[in-house]
Amino acid sequence: MPKPFASSADLKGKKETLNVVAKGVYALTAEGDPNVGAIEGEDFVVCIEARATPSAARDWLKQLREHTDKPVKFLVLTHYHAVRVLGASAFGAQNIISSVATRKLIEERGKQDWDSEFGRMPRLFKDPETIPGLTWPTMTFDNKLLIELGGDRGTVALQSCGRGHTAGDIVAWHGKSKTLFAGDLVEAHAALYTGDAFHMDWSSRTLDQVKALRAESLIGGRGDVAIGASACDAAVEQTREFLLGMIEHVGAVHRKNGPLKDAFDATHAALAPKFGHWPIFEHCLPFNVQRLWDELDGKDWPRIWTMARDREVWAQLQS
Repeated sequence: MPKPFASSADLKGKKETLNVVAKGVYALTAEGDPNVGAIEGEDFVVCIEARATPSAARDWLKQLREHTDKPVKFLVLTHYHAVRVLGASAFGAQNIISSVATRKLIEERGKQDWDSEFGRMPRLFKDPETIPGLTWPTMTFDNKLLIELGGDRGTVALQSCGRGHTAGDIVAWHGKSKTLFAGDLVEAHAALYTGDAFHMDWSSRTLDQVKALRAESLIGGRGDVAIGASACDAAVEQTREFLLGMIEHVGAVHRKNGPLKDAFDATHAALAPKFGHWPIFEHCLPFNVQRLWDELDGKDWPRIWTMARDREVWAQLQS
């Protein structure tokens, strides 16, 4: 029997947990759904990620308002994917920040990604009619941007660690509490989506730069909050292991000029025993394998995912 397309059959709501990671540092997790967070400044808040719709974002803000009523001055988007950015209008932020590369990706493929992700993960798009359109950053930067929080609250350093989950990923580092919001560059007990990724960069120097920050609390794009240096390192290395496993098994079939379906089957067999029970593993793997195959074919820049292409790859590999 064919598997339901992507996460289209995942309609059960997830339990949300608001984690107070440190003084004025918050992370909302939801059993493998996309994580969001916030860091308090002296008289404002920096929010990290926007959720898929304004309605879904307001659910998060309602929980945040139980801890702080400070206005949202900055909304940080770690990358361009629709489930991370389309809820931005709910925050009333003075500034929406992304990397320059993320803005370019929104221009190039934002609408196609919106349509694609809505088809893949409809449950995340609560009240989709509340989305006013594509989210456009009002501030962009190339490598690093510092936000002074005021008083004794330190700074939030927004920085690129290199190409990884997308071409435009950034992380948010709160040095005072040694907390890292890593976006989808790192997951803890959740599978990876790599359909727009740069596998070789990500698995090597990009994760090396993330790890070099020496976080003591780490919030990845999905999954658990990692607490303690050893748990943070383990989350980074879990992410690297997933990527290296893909590179090994897809690469072996590619070198033999075998078919893409064989690469998918070999990779699924190798990764499923450890990662298969984690959120979105079955959903993501066909798109991951196709993107890595393209890289091995010499296609550096990811092809744009559309609803039609999603279905074609799924039918070829996962049905």
